[in-house]
Amino acid sequence: MNAMLIKNGTVVDGTGAPAFKADVRIADGVITEVGPDLAAKGERVFDAAGCHVTPGFIESHTHYDGTMWWQPDLDPLPGYGATTMILGNCGFSPAPLHKYMPAQREMVGIFSFFEDIPMEPFLTNLPWDWNLWSEYRASVERNVKVPLNYAAYVGHIAIRLAAMGTDAWTRAATPQEIARMAELLDDALAAGALGMSDNMHDHDGQNRPVPTLLACDAEFSALFDVMEKYPDCCYQVIVDTFMRMTGPANLERLAGLLGGRRIKVQIAGAIPTLEFQKGILPAMQESVRKMREAGVDVWPGYAHVSPTSTLSLVKSLIFAQSNDYVWHEVVLADDHGEKARLLADPEWRARARESWDTQAWDHSPLKNPQELFLLDSENGTGPLGITLKEYADSRGLHRSDAMAEWILANGTRSTVHMAPFPKDEELTIGLMKDPNTVGNVSDAGAHLQMLCGGGENALLLTQYVREEKKITLEEAVNVMTGKLARHFNLHDRGVIAPGMRADIAVFNMDEIQRREMEKAHDVPDGRGGFTWRFTRKPMPTRLTLVNGVPTFEGGKFTGAMPGKFLSPVNDEVLVPEAAE
Repeated sequence: MNAMLIKNGTVVDGTGAPAFKADVRIADGVITEVGPDLAAKGERVFDAAGCHVTPGFIESHTHYDGTMWWQPDLDPLPGYGATTMILGNCGFSPAPLHKYMPAQREMVGIFSFFEDIPMEPFLTNLPWDWNLWSEYRASVERNVKVPLNYAAYVGHIAIRLAAMGTDAWTRAATPQEIARMAELLDDALAAGALGMSDNMHDHDGQNRPVPTLLACDAEFSALFDVMEKYPDCCYQVIVDTFMRMTGPANLERLAGLLGGRRIKVQIAGAIPTLEFQKGILPAMQESVRKMREAGVDVWPGYAHVSPTSTLSLVKSLIFAQSNDYVWHEVVLADDHGEKARLLADPEWRARARESWDTQAWDHSPLKNPQELFLLDSENGTGPLGITLKEYADSRGLHRSDAMAEWILANGTRSTVHMAPFPKDEELTIGLMKDPNTVGNVSDAGAHLQMLCGGGENALLLTQYVREEKKITLEEAVNVMTGKLARHFNLHDRGVIAPGMRADIAVFNMDEIQRREMEKAHDVPDGRGGFTWRFTRKPMPTRLTLVNGVPTFEGGKFTGAMPGKFLSPVNDEVLVPEAAE
């Protein structure tokens, strides 16, 4: 029996209500009692004096779908109080799969490119013993043990490829193929998927629109018909407010498709917060307002951390997503010798200059060398700590040539770092306070040589609460717990109350920090060796509990793997109304 009494803490219950002094009793993975001065009944006592006791934090937007198979400790999440992660976002999921290998590899390739996850461990560490999403879930539950709970969407891209094969890239679906997609979605929702995720945003490394951008209205309507049969499911979609700026048109289309339907909708990018997105912000805000007025249950998804880019030649989609496919050739090169050869080639150099000058988006890092910092050298040659613009100007070089020269001198495993995009903080705070938004978006588990999404939740507690006092601790905890549990229909967790699952974080506000990124060389490269990823040291929590089991305690990961595959719950356990 996992029994514990957390004594002497201050409870922030996850609803947004004021904090209060109380003890918390836990038995068999469930909170059984919350109140002052509870007497021990033989269970283990944890002293939380000087600490806050909160629900465990929900990582609302991750891509650990593949990563958790070869990095099951989910470092650094346990040390940041994370107890649940949401998988399958943005239309990307490992299931369902087409029965033929070419279509299966297409899905792996899509996941690998768009989330910057190496393809080799994807192919070698997953058993691929499924076609249906229901079979995928069964395989995960058999084979994967992790320290966090997890719930997962089924991706529309995966559904389309499973029904159409590689034709999904090139054409609209036939009525028979649409019917098959509906069957595949029904299988997933019946097996406990959170809902369906979608993508109206991305183009691949060959500048092809993702398969879902070819879906006709009849395809969407058939899939939404299935979703309406499952009232606890959600629809998650990413729209383009970052590259081609089609976001307003995306929302207009979604308004027509979703009007009159009882489907909860999470739209990543619905209210863009970056300064370069100001031009489309009014149209996006107006579309969200009209959708809500028409009865569409819209939840804008947002990140409290401004996107940053680490330009790496090992694994990065930054060049392609900046509309520069010449430097992306270097990323795709098989080995580092070939990468160096390209960087030194005069013909490639000329094409690269032209691409940066005429093809790259104006807001991309490639057009803003004053925001690119030469910080991370493979061999220490340097110079370090200056901007690419300063380096280029000092040598009288075009910025593309300057970056090529610096990387050749410092080694092709060196990285160039971009300053965060300027962000509208007032708008971000407004989204935090909106009761129907999805925050704590981090992309944890993806882009591991660009960023470290794990641990970004700490900024809500440190920057926004402790240092800048822009929101209260109760509001910050609600953003990461009760509000998200309500959105995802995970009604048995996200709040400190009797009857709720014992997913709990205990921390001292004076001790916690959002730690700086550092490299860990522990990602299998599929060739018998390892490559690196960014991680960070723990926040740390004093204690992280998942289903009543300590996953982080005494400053370190405990090694416990109590995480469960969660499904939306529709029972008598309800999250109390948040205090607005």
